[in-house]
Amino acid sequence: MSKAIFELVNELPTNNITVMVLNSLDFVIPGQWENIVGFENTIRKITGETDESLIQEIGDRAVWLYNDKSQGYQTAMWLYQTVDKADYALASAALANKIGEKIPLFGFLNNLTPNPDKAQSIDLALKLVVELLAFCQINGIPGDSIGDFVASLADYSGESLMRVAALVCIDGLVPLGPDFILKTTAMIQNLNPQELQSNPMFSSISKLIPGGNPDGQLAFIGNAFGGVTGWMTSFVGDRQLTPSKVLNSIQSFVEISEDKLDYVAAFLDMTTNYYEHTGTQTLARRLIQRAIAEI
Repeated sequence: MSKAIFELVNELPTNNITVMVLNSLDFVIPGQWENIVGFENTIRKITGETDESLIQEIGDRAVWLYNDKSQGYQTAMWLYQTVDKADYALASAALANKIGEKIPLFGFLNNLTPNPDKAQSIDLALKLVVELLAFCQINGIPGDSIGDFVASLADYSGESLMRVAALVCIDGLVPLGPDFILKTTAMIQNLNPQELQSNPMFSSISKLIPGGNPDGQLAFIGNAFGGVTGWMTSFVGDRQLTPSKVLNSIQSFVEISEDKLDYVAAFLDMTTNYYEHTGTQTLARRLIQRAIAEI
């Protein structure tokens, strides 16, 4: 890991498109997320401490824990960062596909790029798996602990809850519509291991996905997504979320032309890194909480 955890937290933006989009989702989980930036400021916010020497001690211990390679914190950070890099590639392919649809001259692009719904469904399923893997890394439990992860979702709050809320809204409802859970479930069931292997995000994170081989890993992805469908269904239903509600809220924060909604999902993938942003905040919180407990 090239940067220390305090550097990553210090470098979090206070206001950019990612922050504006996340703020637009406050209506989904009102008051749950605050964009806390700065390592020392994060320690103060989480602990309520004002004693400078104790704040320094907590910070030093948190940095030490993050640097300890026997722990899973650096791997979790790598997962959060890798997801957003793969998102950019997905968005580029989706935009190429849209160009192919709209402009006959570029129709050949449709033969070179993945079907948008299939690509978005794979993206959603893999992001969910990344959340599971990062959860396991942070908590020091085996990476195939689907049951523990599903149970933990009921206790998600703050930046962690914002991350999965954004996953549902930005990577589920907006690109795939209200039936995104059914679409993704059907896609996984009909996907073959060769198609999975050709996916850039899968290629990047496959070494961490349980299953032993692409067939087993595809089965694991299906089981992981299946385990979370109940939670996602309730999350959407309890809040009466729809693609139009999400888009209307995003448009109140970020200017998106009404006649370019085909491109919204790709635009959000290319301009936001909400997984890395909230993931950094999640790791900082967990490290600080553990540091306090150990001091």
